[in-house]
Amino acid sequence: MAALNQKSILDMIKEFRRNWHTLCNSERTTVCGADSMLLALQLSMAENNKQHSGEFTVSLSDVLLTWKYFLHEKLNLSVENMEVIDHYEDIKKTYDDFLKKSNMLDLIDVYKKCILISSCEYNANISPSQLRDFLSGRQYEVADETDLYVPTSPVSKHNQDNEKVQLLARKIIYSYLNLLVNLKNDLALAHILNIPDRGLGREAFTDLKHAAQEKKMSIFLVATSFIRTLELGGKGYAPSPSDPLRAHVKGLSNFINFIDKLDEILGEIPNPRRCKFICWKANNWNKFWKCSSGQK
Repeated sequence: MAALNQKSILDMIKEFRRNWHTLCNSERTTVCGADSMLLALQLSMAENNKQHSGEFTVSLSDVLLTWKYFLHEKLNLSVENMEVIDHYEDIKKTYDDFLKKSNMLDLIDVYKKCILISSCEYNANISPSQLRDFLSGRQYEVADETDLYVPTSPVSKHNQDNEKVQLLARKIIYSYLNLLVNLKNDLALAHILNIPDRGLGREAFTDLKHAAQEKKMSIFLVATSFIRTLELGGKGYAPSPSDPLRAHVKGLSNFINFIDKLDEILGEIPNPRRCKFICWKANNWNKFWKCSSGQK
């Protein structure tokens, strides 16, 4: 069977976007790729473990085991003789609820919805097993086994490092754009909350997450509400002195103001295809790029 290439997936997503009014409830619904699907599953498993054992943690081996079963089960592929982790149905429900709350659909959801469109020719060329392999990272075929090993030279290693930096930069930029489109996208926010460094590490994210759960809001809306209250609300509306978010005021204010700046720039760009360059303009990303790549 031929390997599935990225263009087929992109074509499917474009078809989904063209028919969003038929296939989902919001134009701002964002698509969750393989990396985000795996992260959402990991968080769902950790949340499930917290409910059963009191610890918000999960082993990598359990995540990979569940990921394999999850892909087969959701794509209606055979799961015979496959090992399944305890409380799998609870984990899957937590995963589905998380995506729904975040206004997201994963690639398997998009694939299934596109099947409903009789005019969607892209899905006819994508089989469930091909999509499984794509999501598992096995989408590329090796045409010539003699190319399996290429000795690494200083030049090739430098090029590989540059490619990694460029990939990281693209992920960061696209996460910012994802959040601008869908303010409920907590996964996108988690990637960029402290990039560049704002002093918003794990403690800040945990405090925001707890506040979001308590108020049943997205993390971004909790952060925005907190900062707006401080800036505009006056003393009578000020958060409690014991509010854990008070320890992160400077970083959260920096983050919210930066998102406001990006949103303002977006509104001034007539051609949406150029939007991926706005982060560089808004926050001196050339400096970030040089620091990340070790340049001076």
